[in-house]
Amino acid sequence: MRTFDEIYEIVVERKGDVEALLDTRSSAKSVAELTAIPDDRWLSAMTRCVFQAGFNWKVVDHMWPGFEAAFEGFDIGHCMMLNDEELGRLVSDKRIVRHGQKIRSVQDNAAFVHQLATEHGSAGAFFATWPGDDFANLLTLLKKRGSRLGGNSGPYFLRSMGVDGYILSRDVTARLIAEGVVDKTPTSQKDLAAVQTAFNTWQEQSGRSLTKISQVLALSVG
Repeated sequence: MRTFDEIYEIVVERKGDVEALLDTRSSAKSVAELTAIPDDRWLSAMTRCVFQAGFNWKVVDHMWPGFEAAFEGFDIGHCMMLNDEELGRLVSDKRIVRHGQKIRSVQDNAAFVHQLATEHGSAGAFFATWPGDDFANLLTLLKKRGSRLGGNSGPYFLRSMGVDGYILSRDVTARLIAEGVVDKTPTSQKDLAAVQTAFNTWQEQSGRSLTKISQVLALSVG
């Protein structure tokens, strides 16, 4: 496995000014910034990533004000208590993407956010204090306790909120394969643990966030 500096040099050779490119991409927020984010914004972001999965992101972005209105600003109490009649109306609501299972996931994820807030004071406090060197298990938790937050929906949700972590995109996965970390798209616990170990090593070498390391890996391929 190459060192971080060696991979960085690959990006320099391919792209030139790496830091300028990284500056145009999202960055991780501080613990204080994440903790200050209200619970309804975490549910909103979860919902956005759930609806974007397998769908045209631009369409969802264009319709997002309608989503906010339809789900009452993603108020946790309101979304948790949606009854069958209300869910039925939402399935016919032209302001949103009318996908029954994804609409139901809003209620399930509202309950998930409420549980996190009950256990940790707020969802923001939970996500802000999760250790980066165990990011793989945070993704596992999202898949198990959340609704439709497996695959890359969980990582994209966390990235959109500024939680430090990596996304196993096609390009990042290609770099991991090239470095011998895995030999295919990582899905098993063994492969995911190997990915986490590699990222932890690169973080120790570089002092950079997992977010920026992930972006450098992607730029080394794409």
